[in-house]
Parts: sequence; C-alpha cells; structure tokens
Amino acid sequence: MAHEHHHHGHGHGRHHGHEHGDGYDLTEMLLLDAEVTATHLAAFTGRIAELAGEAAVRRVVDLGSGTGTGAFALLRRFPGAVVTAIDTDEGMLRHLTESAARHGVADRVRPLHADAGGGLPETGEADLVWASSSMHHMSDPDRVLADIHAVLRPGGLLAMIEMESMPRFLPDDIGIGAPGLEARCHALADAAKAEHLPHMGSDWPARLRAAGFTVLDSRDLVVDLAPPLPAPAVRYAVATLKRFRAAVAERLSAEDRETLDTLLAKDEHVLRHLPGLSVHSTRSAWIATPA
Repeated sequence: MAHEHHHHGHGHGRHHGHEHGDGYDLTEMLLLDAEVTATHLAAFTGRIAELAGEAAVRRVVDLGSGTGTGAFALLRRFPGAVVTAIDTDEGMLRHLTESAARHGVADRVRPLHADAGGGLPETGEADLVWASSSMHHMSDPDRVLADIHAVLRPGGLLAMIEMESMPRFLPDDIGIGAPGLEARCHALADAAKAEHLPHMGSDWPARLRAAGFTVLDSRDLVVDLAPPLPAPAVRYAVATLKRFRAAVAERLSAEDRETLDTLLAKDEHVLRHLPGLSVHSTRSAWIATPA
C-alpha cells in the first residue's frame, strides 16, 4: 500500500517520472502493490473507522497520495468524506484524478501539487491524515508531524504506514555460483537507503509521542503469499524486481547481474515460471490522535 513502496513516498520528491530506463513502471508497481495488499488495507481502514466513527470523517488529507490507493480506500470506507491528495509528482496526480473520474468520485478528490517536506500546505482542518510510506522521505519528519498535529481537529486521527524494506520474492538458492542473490540486492539497497533516507527505520512511535500524539493502535501488516502465486502477485514480483535491477545493478557482481538479467529477459518468462516464487512483505502501521 503505497506505498509506496516500497516502500515508495509521494508528497516530497519520491517520484522522478513513471518509467525508468531499465523498464520498470513505478505506477504499475504501485497499482500491483495495492492489489496484493488490498485485504490488509481494508482491515486497517476498518480499524480507523472503528476508532473515528464513519460519520466523523469528512475531511481527509492524503500526504503522499501517489496513484491514490489510500485515497480511494478511504473514500470507500467513509462515504461522506472528501480527500485532499498531496503529491510532488504531477503525473501521479493526473493518474489519480483520471482514476477518480473513472470511478465517479472526482467531486470528492482535491489534488494538490505540493512538497509537504517544506511545510504542510493549506488544507483546512482535517478529521484524518493518511501518510503511507511517505514519512521516511521527509527531510524533517518531526516538523511534518508537528504540522499534522496542528491541522487535525481535536479527536482527529493520523494513520501512518511504513515499509522498512522492499518485499522479497526469490528462493534463497537463486544465484550463479553463490546463492542468495536477493539478499545481496537487499544489502545494497539498505546501504543506499542508510545514506539517502536516514529516517527510514526510525522509532516512529517515539517520534509520534514527541510530536504530541497518543498512539491508539499499532500493528504489522504482513503479506505472505506462497507459491503458486496468483497472476497479480506474479506481475508484482516482476515489476518490483525490475525496480531492483534499475537501482542496484551497477553495484552487483557480474554474476548477479547476469542472473537478474536472465530472470527478467524475454518478457520475464523465466521469472514468471520460477518454482518457489513467493511474496513476503511486512509494513508497520499506527493510528494516533493529538494528545
């Protein structure tokens, strides 16, 4: 649930175009992520409704809206709500707006092109702020949390999801000469994230408390799909591993690059028919209210 992500942020420079030179489409990946995690998202928004009351949520701010996964889930959950969808990527906002029109909810979505990392734009008072895989991209997340605290009405809610690492798909024995290709890819990605995304893996409950929030609900959203995978999950694996190929290929060994290229060559035929292809992903989620 983008979400990103992987996880993945949208209101703060997470996107730099939809299509990358190595062939992965970020929009497609986010849409597939939404499909794979739909039941978890429904359960989480259900818990938000239990805490807030459906009738109490009318004004929603989606901080890093991306393709609109969170916005549309909240519009379904709260029939009287209007969502202000904030993102730095104009292409993502166009996609969201077009999707809203197709689903007959264009009048309930207000797209807003802005960088929340530089200060939350004027949205008016909110009943609910949604931040999925976006907070770790902020240059100053404590300032953003303070801004959210200020915009929420008394008793309003902040719903926040963070995915600390990319999902895993491959059997451990994959790799030419040395098994563990995916683990090596993750190690390279983690090193890059430590340099460029220093807030990833933060103690978010502590930061929420420091910003004046009380955490009402804390949970892990675990996706664990065993083979054989349904078609959307296979496409999700393909799209995500293409992203990995684009991000870490230059730092991989020649043997690991060859393995990835083999898996993703010829319309990904090898990967799509790989025995043991699975999906494993964990996200942390919190629901908090101004203390």
